[in-house]
Amino acid sequence: MSARPVDEPHRAASQLELLFDLTFVIAVAAVTARLAHDLADGHGLAGLLPFLQVFFAIWWAWMNFTWFASSYDTDDVAYRLLTMLQMAGVLVLAAGVPAAAGEADFGIVTLGYLIMRVGLVAQWLRAAVEDRASRRTALRYAGGIAVLQLAWILRFFLVEKGGLPASSGLPIFVCLVVLELAVPRWAERVRPTTWHPHHIAERYGLFTIILLGESVLAASRGVEGALGAGGISGALVVIAGSGLVLLFALWWLYFLVQAGGGLSDRRHRSYLWGYGHYGVFAALAALGAGLEVAVEQSGQEVAASPMALGYAVAIPVCAYLLLLQVTHALVLARPVIPPRAALVDCVVVLALPLATPWIGVVGVVAVISASCVLLVAVAIWPTAIAARTAARHAGPE
Repeated sequence: MSARPVDEPHRAASQLELLFDLTFVIAVAAVTARLAHDLADGHGLAGLLPFLQVFFAIWWAWMNFTWFASSYDTDDVAYRLLTMLQMAGVLVLAAGVPAAAGEADFGIVTLGYLIMRVGLVAQWLRAAVEDRASRRTALRYAGGIAVLQLAWILRFFLVEKGGLPASSGLPIFVCLVVLELAVPRWAERVRPTTWHPHHIAERYGLFTIILLGESVLAASRGVEGALGAGGISGALVVIAGSGLVLLFALWWLYFLVQAGGGLSDRRHRSYLWGYGHYGVFAALAALGAGLEVAVEQSGQEVAASPMALGYAVAIPVCAYLLLLQVTHALVLARPVIPPRAALVDCVVVLALPLATPWIGVVGVVAVISASCVLLVAVAIWPTAIAARTAARHAGPE
């Protein structure tokens, strides 16, 4: 197991990485469905913290595998089998999502996390044995991950089993999260790994598409519920269509930037860029839950108030736009989305739910969708004008 070149040409996601991502589809679908259930019951705020906690476990497991694979994807038998072990852990984690989000029982999630981390530690130990140049870095990764995994298990037995007050659960969780985020920085101080910038950018783009697909799936569940309760209606058609247009606009905004070049020029900002995507990804997953309930309420009654449902869509959209600006700024010389336009759009989006008594949830979602489409138009207009001008000057040829 030797490190892959940082400038390897034509580096792309492997078929194994794509298969690995499919297990996360199940995990993300589980946590999104649980948040949608809480929103429909009028307990959205209560369900938000468990959602963010479980989503961190999902995201961090994906992150660990992705960055390791970018440096050490040998694609041999041992690598494939250890990847399969990590995939099994993701599926176990997904099975524990309902209990974790609904009853604060993190037992199954902790077990799934343990399975994933065993596979990852084994990968790092193998890299330490076979890649002598990066041995200290690999051992730091393996040691840091193993120690923190023991800490997660200890937290479960002390907090979940009554050894410590329940109120201590969140502070300990936050402390362990901070330590998890610090491990890569600490490990790579010895010798940086040879992750490939264009490969990493592609992997993040693929995960973004997975989350957008989960939002489409969540919205389709809402359509199914509305149809089962009241059949097709004008409100259902408008809100479902607006949700689809909204997701397409958010996809367009993300892929305005090819981050590979920026990551190559600014490798020192990779930590902030990579960690900042937790918010981008969580916002997309939360938006899926909000759209599901917003679509569902067009055909049947839900416990949540219309204004709360408006904010269940508006807040994730605003968070996504703001964090997208931040992550883009980290790897770009100048923004492709005008900051003022993005800020105005966020203000409009956050204010729209206040108009719910007059335009309803359908109107709120439709106008949010229209505002994001307008933001796309503002972002691509200069490029379109420049291309047209260049074509005009080029003449008939």
